[in-house]
Amino acid sequence: MPTGNAICYSGYRAGQSPNDRIYPSCDEILEDLLILQKHWRLLRLYDCSLHAERVLQVIEAHSLPFQVMLGAYLGAEMNNFGCPWGGSFSEEQLQASTRENEAEVGRLIALANRYPGTVFSVAVGNEATVDWTDHFVPVHRMIEHVRRVKAAVSQPVTFCENYVPWQHKLRDLVAELDFISLHTYPVWEYKHIHEALDYTKDNVASVARLYPDKPLVITEAGWCTNSNGRGMHAEHAVQALQAIYYQDLMAWTQAEGLLCFVFEAFDEPWKGSPDPLEPEKHWGLFTVDRRPKLVMQSLYPERMPQTPAESPS
Repeated sequence: MPTGNAICYSGYRAGQSPNDRIYPSCDEILEDLLILQKHWRLLRLYDCSLHAERVLQVIEAHSLPFQVMLGAYLGAEMNNFGCPWGGSFSEEQLQASTRENEAEVGRLIALANRYPGTVFSVAVGNEATVDWTDHFVPVHRMIEHVRRVKAAVSQPVTFCENYVPWQHKLRDLVAELDFISLHTYPVWEYKHIHEALDYTKDNVASVARLYPDKPLVITEAGWCTNSNGRGMHAEHAVQALQAIYYQDLMAWTQAEGLLCFVFEAFDEPWKGSPDPLEPEKHWGLFTVDRRPKLVMQSLYPERMPQTPAESPS
């Protein structure tokens, strides 16, 4: 497993969306990666869309110093009536989604084999088994997908999921994986900043103690900076608290030698509801216009907007 600073990267800007298949250009991706290379060496990508393919192309074409955890996005293969925002589909929709999952896994295999020097691991699915997911995949199907990938690539294989399913329902899947990938979000669980890091430590420990011989990576941990109050206290979603959590998280994971992908690089306005204060849109360490939030301002002073007095005459 490589070491170094790690971050989740999805480069969608205003007017772009994977749902509409409007993807960042190669020039936009290069701009992003030149920003990120100042501080990070490991990137996590979430799917095998044209966006991911372009990221891999740009890294290799410009000899950028990144290694990538490449993901396959898996859609719903089974209804999840426990999802509060819509996990119910027709049989035809589920069949179509299952076929698309098979195609996505095929793309994952192809890209991992095409870029073996850049892709250091592959993740089959993201948050597809947790109770609240809108893209539920049964564990036996997850195992089938993982086995297909492991038989076809040389990189280590994982699945990225909230910490809770690892505690009870994923034991059979763990046996198939090379390492566990865990998500932890204290702010989503109404934790105050003063208890946030301890909560993350507890999340990790609750899984690690069950599988002492299986490596574990944090593939998402972060702090939201704007909220309408849905899913978290709005007063907790501020840049000052993001900075504290990030600094505490980095100090702890580095001291423990625990690889941790921070969520995420840039705000993504396409996510969630149309409400501009929708929390899903506001997890970046940078805004959507690539300005550093408080947590990054000391590392990126050159990207701060100039005041009138500082502007060149």
